[in-house]
Amino acid sequence: MIVRMKHLDLVCVASDKESTLEKLRALGVVHLDLAAAGGAAVAAAKGELDEAEKAVRLIRKARGKDFSDEVRPCSVADVLALDDDRATLVSEKERLEREIKTYEPYGDFDPVLAKKLLDKGIDLTDELLAKLPEMRLGKMREKLARVLNRIAVDDAKTARADEQAILAKYPTLRDKMAFEQAKELMSEQGSVAVISGWIPVSHVAGLTSSARSSGWGLLLRDPAEGETPPTLIEPPKMFRPMKALFAGLGIAPAYVEDDVSVPFMCYFSLFFAMLVGDGAYGAIFLLITFLMRKKLPKSWLTLLTVFSLATIAWGTLSNTWFGAGIPACADWPTVRWLGDVTYKNIMFLCFTIGVSHLMLARLWNGVCRLPDSTAIAEFGWAGVLLFMYFVTNSLVGIFASVPSFMMWVFVASLVLVFGFSVKPKELKTNGIALGMLPLNIMSALGDIISYVRLFAVGLASVKVAENFNSMALGLVSGDNPLWLNALLSVGTVLILVSGHALNLAMAALSILVHAVRLNTLEFSNHKGVSWAGYAFSPFKTNKETEK
Repeated sequence: MIVRMKHLDLVCVASDKESTLEKLRALGVVHLDLAAAGGAAVAAAKGELDEAEKAVRLIRKARGKDFSDEVRPCSVADVLALDDDRATLVSEKERLEREIKTYEPYGDFDPVLAKKLLDKGIDLTDELLAKLPEMRLGKMREKLARVLNRIAVDDAKTARADEQAILAKYPTLRDKMAFEQAKELMSEQGSVAVISGWIPVSHVAGLTSSARSSGWGLLLRDPAEGETPPTLIEPPKMFRPMKALFAGLGIAPAYVEDDVSVPFMCYFSLFFAMLVGDGAYGAIFLLITFLMRKKLPKSWLTLLTVFSLATIAWGTLSNTWFGAGIPACADWPTVRWLGDVTYKNIMFLCFTIGVSHLMLARLWNGVCRLPDSTAIAEFGWAGVLLFMYFVTNSLVGIFASVPSFMMWVFVASLVLVFGFSVKPKELKTNGIALGMLPLNIMSALGDIISYVRLFAVGLASVKVAENFNSMALGLVSGDNPLWLNALLSVGTVLILVSGHALNLAMAALSILVHAVRLNTLEFSNHKGVSWAGYAFSPFKTNKETEK
């Protein structure tokens, strides 16, 4: 569910401004619009954080992939000073390289002697020597070598800087910036200071108790029309890891919309499995998750475990392991059904998943809107989707034709949609929505067809794996000498490893594109979730290092 919010105005004595903010931060239940704050103190705090982040980037860049030296204590200022020195040295290096390139064709001549010749009127003929260098070529090269050595020394010092020590300061720096932002937001009016924010209704009692003991004044009210409170979702315990996925995607439903965490997680797990399409890949995902279990947040550990197990289950049902099948499982009913060479069964499954996903959205809307008359239109939309499901299956030859009774369902559904989508009193303001209904009804067909991507992308992944297997195994032949097969077997292993690694990466990308789209676009359009909200982020102390 989406937690209800109260708008908060907190009043305190101006002289207690900082102590009030300290207590408010310790409570950690009030959302403040910190991004709206500016000022010199905020800019200075942000500058410190930016410098720390820049220092970490410089250290990682200097280290490269093969860094194994012992780290040494080094402050952010030291790292930035090394970078400034390096920039100066690089500029000098480039200048010397240009001069060397210019005068190199003339050899290692003495500029002093050349000037004496010019002073005596001897024509050196070449216009390039109209401007003599400051030193001879050999000296330039020596100086360039010294500059390159100093650059290498600066790089080595930067690479050995203690990155973790800087990262450990991130929470403190972020807290400092947030505190300065909160101070900027807390306006003073005479002898009192006021700050506004949002608080979940479940935490109002705790704040009220703190206000009573601290001498604060509170004004709590429901959101006014036109206000956009932050969104705090609290799914059932089993589905709470979805909060991490939403945060990772940077999305949040609007405050007035519904929490779709439960269907999102259920269908996303199914989409993940079908798009990857290979049980062995699921096992690899699960192994990686297990190896990273100490570094992953608990929510992500749960999500990746669920998604990996779903993929292994799909691979078992379809008998797909690294693009091949286990012979002993070839006659399983699910394997034969999903392996239909006409692909009609798997397309039928995709369309069935699609219509269930979209009808769930419409039926959910209908139940939530009861007893309002617009609920009837939502039930009508469910009927329209069911009809389009039969149309889709008939278009690709899965069904011979659309059953005649479905025509009556479609007609009745149209009547409900057109009759109850807009209330009579709203015709003047929302009447245009009726004009868009024919287009929306036709787009419902496209929405169901869109779920065929689960089959298409999953099949592509399997076929790519099969092709890499064929390429690799085709290298070794019984007609080849033993030594040649031994040599070619190395190529076989390289093709298999690199090919499946590439296919695995492409599968991961397809999840971000297609699994997310089907939930945040097709399903959400029918559910009425715009993802236009912003996440509830309470003013509190950072407890963990942010990397």
